[in-house]
Amino acid sequence: MTKSFRLDPELEIRLERAARAEGMSTSESIRRAIDRYCKQVLGTTLAPRLADVIGLGCGGGGRARRSGKAFRRTLPHKHPRSA
Repeated sequence: MTKSFRLDPELEIRLERAARAEGMSTSESIRRAIDRYCKQVLGTTLAPRLADVIGLGCGGGGRARRSGKAFRRTLPHKHPRSA
């Protein structure tokens, strides 16, 4: 796929110098830069990044059974209606 874009003169010079220093064409340099940018922005799923720590902790459990009682304690008490 062919794309067209504009570079300011200073960036164009830097791009050409960088590509030459790496021994590649400016097109290849641009493709690699775009690939790195997309990977950085889009990233990966969180699971691979957390794989080494998933399952290491122990939460103790049992809290879900008591959550209703704790929630009720936070609610205002009902007062009998006065006539």
